[in-house]
Amino acid sequence: MDRQLSKSEINAARRKKLLRTGAILAIVLAIIITAIMMARESVNRRELNMATADTGTIETSVNATGKVVPAFEQTITSPITARIMEVYCRPGDSLQAGTPLMLLDLEDTETEVGKQRDQRQKQVYEIEQQGLDNETRLTSLEMQIRVKEMSVDRLKAEVVNERRLDSIGSGTGDRVREAELAYHTGRLELEQLRKQLANERRALAATLKSRNLDLSIFDKNLALQMRTLEDARLKSPRAAVLTYINSNVGEQVQQGEKVASIADLSHFKINAEIAESHGKYLTPGGKAMVRISKELFPGRIINVTPVSNQGTVEFSVILDDDSDGKLRPGLSVEIFVIKDIKPDVVRLPMGPYYSSGPGAYELFVEESPGELTKRKVTLGEANYDFVEVVSGITPGEKVAIGDMASRKKDRYKIKD
Repeated sequence: MDRQLSKSEINAARRKKLLRTGAILAIVLAIIITAIMMARESVNRRELNMATADTGTIETSVNATGKVVPAFEQTITSPITARIMEVYCRPGDSLQAGTPLMLLDLEDTETEVGKQRDQRQKQVYEIEQQGLDNETRLTSLEMQIRVKEMSVDRLKAEVVNERRLDSIGSGTGDRVREAELAYHTGRLELEQLRKQLANERRALAATLKSRNLDLSIFDKNLALQMRTLEDARLKSPRAAVLTYINSNVGEQVQQGEKVASIADLSHFKINAEIAESHGKYLTPGGKAMVRISKELFPGRIINVTPVSNQGTVEFSVILDDDSDGKLRPGLSVEIFVIKDIKPDVVRLPMGPYYSSGPGAYELFVEESPGELTKRKVTLGEANYDFVEVVSGITPGEKVAIGDMASRKKDRYKIKD
């Protein structure tokens, strides 16, 4: 026969039932949490490139591309039309200033220079003859003037004598007038001779000056011909490396045709181009950084082209150290043209996450130890080292700056 349970026994049975139910619920919850934890993807910390946001200065820049070229290149052309007689060097040879490169057939040019020298000597003789003729002519006029001066003095004395005779009654007025007329006529003739002498001096001096000017012009042309002849003895203008030479002996080359080229391969510069929209940041003397094999080389901007070509602006960069061993002709490089300096900004190291310039991004931040959480942030200007953080990240936070494009979930567990 069943007995009736007491109230305390009923309460005890109820508590026992509640405890059993609670335990079951706790076990189920633990299983669910464990399943969630196990279901959450994880990432190995060693696979992450984590960086800590800090505060500092950013030299903002715009990107350009370029190629390494020798700092000095020169094309050597033939100054005359002639045949190649001999070739003394080969591409790759190191040259000193004055090293002969090749021999051209100079016979015609030498003959022409010799002919012009003879013509010059003839002009010199003609100028000397002109000077002697001028001196003879002027001397003749000077002697005529001296003779005329003596004649005028005699006529003047006759006038004085006739006036004296007329005053004492021994002469006549007609004779006085005749003497005075002869005297005045002589004076006019003397004045005419003096003016003729002055005019002759100026005319002969101008003629001689013109002949000397012709000689000066001839000398300049002769000097040009002699310089052309000397240039035709093709030599290296400076210490360099021969990069090309026309080695076809017997071939006739035209005046102005390329026959050789040299370059200084111990010093280099960068020939670059940048988008036209960024051309406003190009200033001669402005700062630029050149990245070669993940290494940065400081330099400065030179030779900015004033007009754009197919949407790009060309310029050159000279490196502070233009003889580094990593530099070689034709090497493609990345250039960062410095455009502004921003102090005291939140920044992150540059990485592949910064793919499309200033704007909104989604980055993974280690909000708590061992937990990566995707967060929307706004990034600003950047340079070769840092990216400006406009909002979304505070100094001291750790951010994954590697390539996280394949991580599609919002949270990841970090495995150490």
